[in-house]
Amino acid sequence: MIAERLEQAAEPDKATPENWMFPPENGWTVDQVEDLELPFDWELVDGVIVVRGRTVWWHNRVRGRIARCLEDASQAPYLVESEQCVFIDRNNPPVPDIVVFDKTGLNLFEAKYIPVEKAVLMVEVVSPGSRQDDRVRKPALYASAGVKNYWRVERGEDGLPEVHEFWLHKETGQYVSAPDRPVHTGKLETDRPFPVVIDLAGLVEL
Repeated sequence: MIAERLEQAAEPDKATPENWMFPPENGWTVDQVEDLELPFDWELVDGVIVVRGRTVWWHNRVRGRIARCLEDASQAPYLVESEQCVFIDRNNPPVPDIVVFDKTGLNLFEAKYIPVEKAVLMVEVVSPGSRQDDRVRKPALYASAGVKNYWRVERGEDGLPEVHEFWLHKETGQYVSAPDRPVHTGKLETDRPFPVVIDLAGLVEL
C-alpha cells in the first residue's frame, strides 16, 4: 500500500497519451512533451497542454498568403516560418501562426525551436476558437518575452482581413498600437520589421 502511494505521488518524467491532462505540480516542460503524440493539434501554455482549435479555410489561406508576402519581402538575415515552435521558457513554447526571425547562428538541421530572442515579428490570425488567446494571452506572452512586433489579423465584417499592428513600448514592455496606422484595411504597408506591402483583399481572392 505504501509503495503504491509513493508511486502515485511520484511526478511523471514524460507526458503520454494517458497522462497529458494531469501535469506535474510545476507543469509540463518542453523536454517532457517533445515526443508526445496526440490525435489533435496542441501547444504547451504555462506548463499545461492546451488543445488548439480547428481552423477554417479562410484562416489557413490568409495565414499562408501573409507568410508568402513576408517571405517575398524579407531581407537578410530574416526568415519566415508558419506554425513553428518558439521557445520562450521551459513551460511556454508557443506555436504562432507566423514568425519572422533572425537566422544568424541557427542551424536548420539541429534547432528544435526558434529562440524567442531571435523573433522580430509574431503574427496570429484570429479564428472563433482562438479569440481570447490571440487578443489577450499571446500578445502579453510575446511582449513579456521582448518580441518587438505583433500583428493580429481579424476577419472584417466584409470578410476581408484587417491587420492590427502593435509595437513593443520600450518603457512599459507592453504592446501599443502602431501610431501612424494601427489598423490596416485594404492594404497593409509598414517598414517593421522590414518594408512590406500586402494587398489584403487579394489574400482571399480565389
